[in-house]
Amino acid sequence: MKLALFADGDVGLAICRFLLAHYQQDVAVVVAIRDGEIANLARAAGVAVVVFADEANVLQALPADIDLGLLAWWPKILKQPLLAFPRLGFINTHPSLLPWNRGKHYNFWALVEQAPFGVTLHCVDPGIDSGPIVAQQAVSYDWTDTGETLYRKAQSAMVALFEQTWPKLRSGHVDAAPQAEGQGSFHHSSELDGASRIDLDRLYSARELLNLLRARTFRPHPGCWFEDDGQRYEIAIDIRKSEQ
Repeated sequence: MKLALFADGDVGLAICRFLLAHYQQDVAVVVAIRDGEIANLARAAGVAVVVFADEANVLQALPADIDLGLLAWWPKILKQPLLAFPRLGFINTHPSLLPWNRGKHYNFWALVEQAPFGVTLHCVDPGIDSGPIVAQQAVSYDWTDTGETLYRKAQSAMVALFEQTWPKLRSGHVDAAPQAEGQGSFHHSSELDGASRIDLDRLYSARELLNLLRARTFRPHPGCWFEDDGQRYEIAIDIRKSEQ
């Protein structure tokens, strides 16, 4: 197996560490968004590094015999011809239980819509988070969870799922099942701010309002908001289990 690892963030760093510690022979090249910790880790292990400028510079730098590409918390959408470059295509790490919460802000929408939550490894196709599913792990949540805690849970679960799945993937046999048609959800990043507005004159159930408030609680990021007398206010909440 010759892997092109596209890695970013804490999840990308953790997956890079795992692969270099246990399967370094599989990693042909590491592609990083910036010349930072991930790039330095790969160089220290003697693995080729490409710092992403655009898809053209990556295509020129990739070895010709790459078998598989892995997007480990990769923030950019890949397009052709790069998408078709690896012999077996690309697999993506997505922090939701697909087909639920395709697109952006999975942690917010899972709580607002009370959707199933988890993490997924899926094949990358020209759509957004729409490719066949390779592996999944459900993640439970309760009233004490917020947008922040679901983000943290997804990070940990994603690394664990990849570590469990890689021994099978590296054999070159990628078994994947199509996502269920007519199920799940999709959200654009542009929806978040409007969905986070509290209308002071609207009737909400207590459940609906609490779910909305905790879904946007992720300090220091903005919270839910409302306006009164021309002033905008933000809200964050903390729900704890009672000892009584």
